[in-house]
Amino acid sequence: MVNIAVIYYSSTGTNYQLAKWAGEAAKEAGADVKVLKMKELAPESAIAHNPAWQQHYQATKDVPEATNDDLEWADGIIFSVPTRFGNVPAQAKQFFDQAGGLWAQGKTVNKVVSAMSSAQNPHGGQEATILSIYTSMFHWGAIIAAPGYADPVTFVAGGNPYGVSVTVDENNNMKEDVEGAVKFQAKRTVEITQKVASK
Repeated sequence: MVNIAVIYYSSTGTNYQLAKWAGEAAKEAGADVKVLKMKELAPESAIAHNPAWQQHYQATKDVPEATNDDLEWADGIIFSVPTRFGNVPAQAKQFFDQAGGLWAQGKTVNKVVSAMSSAQNPHGGQEATILSIYTSMFHWGAIIAAPGYADPVTFVAGGNPYGVSVTVDENNNMKEDVEGAVKFQAKRTVEITQKVASK
């Protein structure tokens, strides 16, 4: 059995839902799974100005925050974050940066990593955000487990070979049907992690 950490940041719930689907599928594929959130850095005064953000923040207070111990525990990691100007949100950048100690000890090498993202527009930066995560992962010495076009479900979800990405409308509803693609990506990540861990 391999250990899979599904680590997300979500302000209004989209990436939390992607993370939950990924966690379910990884468990079905035989992994030991933790679904964890990145630490919220925004002040509560800012969160309070957005009712959807405030509601999600309160609803997920009991979700454990990811730590370096979780990164060390994981054989594979699935990240899910929204795009911010075509890049990762500050919460994700901070999370990656604080893992420098693990990186310096070589403890990020050969982690299997896959990534997902969301935005309000079909070309709002999702692909760039996923690729930005992978750029950091190359420095970690990680092994990227992208979905590619290994299953037709990728086309149903919009055709992103780098990782699932979803468009969200002004009411926080997902426009594409991505659940199947998320679950395929998670199962593929488990499969690749099993192969790497068995060597």
